[in-house]
Amino acid sequence: MKPAITLKNLSKTYKVHQKEEGLKGSLKALFKRKYKTVKAVKNVSFKIKEGEIVGFMGPNGAGKTTTLKILSGLLHPTGGEVKVLGFNPYQRKNQFLKQIGLVMGQKNQLYWDLPPLETFNLNKEIYEIDKKTYKKTLDYLIKNLDIKKIIHNPSRTLSLGQRMKCEIANALIHTPKVLFLDEPTIGLDVVIQKKLRQFIKDYNQKHKATIILTSHYMGDFEELCKRLIVIDHGKLGYDGDFEKFIQQYAKEKRINLTFLKKVKKKDLAKLGKVVAFNPYKAAIRIKREETTSVAGKLLKKFPIDDIDISEISTESIVRKLFAKG
Repeated sequence: MKPAITLKNLSKTYKVHQKEEGLKGSLKALFKRKYKTVKAVKNVSFKIKEGEIVGFMGPNGAGKTTTLKILSGLLHPTGGEVKVLGFNPYQRKNQFLKQIGLVMGQKNQLYWDLPPLETFNLNKEIYEIDKKTYKKTLDYLIKNLDIKKIIHNPSRTLSLGQRMKCEIANALIHTPKVLFLDEPTIGLDVVIQKKLRQFIKDYNQKHKATIILTSHYMGDFEELCKRLIVIDHGKLGYDGDFEKFIQQYAKEKRINLTFLKKVKKKDLAKLGKVVAFNPYKAAIRIKREETTSVAGKLLKKFPIDDIDISEISTESIVRKLFAKG
């Protein structure tokens, strides 16, 4: 079986204008501009099989979005080879575009003043979908994303969670074989995040779609991905099993606490590493495998008003990975 996606020594370089501050700097820039070369992606290579869901992790500015834009044909690579479903993405052939979908959590692809259904109908014509197939797909998306009550409302009136569900429906209206998801759960509450994750998982199983997912939430990767690719400053740092990565680089969790009464820092320190503290609010780091027992002890020994257990930030994990080489 041929891989759905192949990258070989992919590179992307930008020239960024460097302007001095103030009016003097603006006048200078009119006659002589200074440029700085920025390497957004540096010799990245990997292959993704058909039907895989792969997590693509890295801090802001790591090169994740640039890579996805190259894979979807929005950017031309500076160097290396790229193949998606056997196509060169940057040639933007219709046969290629009809088989991919792109969702960018921080970019609105719905028409702002139109209801989502109008955008779906427009894409039906753009992708040349026959009426029977379109109705079947639309019914599936409406039911599984629970958007029946909102698709007739102007997109600008939707909440963030509602809009993201419609954005995903819009990207899937032509049933793409390859789906690029760039932070689809960013800013969403935990309930909506969980529903979207379940939908993505179901879509992958039903259509055998190849999916690349970027996120700043470890929960997205944990629930959806068996394989993880990590990138920072354009360089590939890890490509392998997600569970092994967690065991090696994400051994801790963070517990955020709010108290009804004042507590002492030294008492908290007996249960974990105190990373933030005031008498009414604190945070500790603990070993991942001790999460349940430590949470139980905290609830028993301290006047807890609120408790939240979270993953260590992806930025911290990536820093640890690259520090170890």
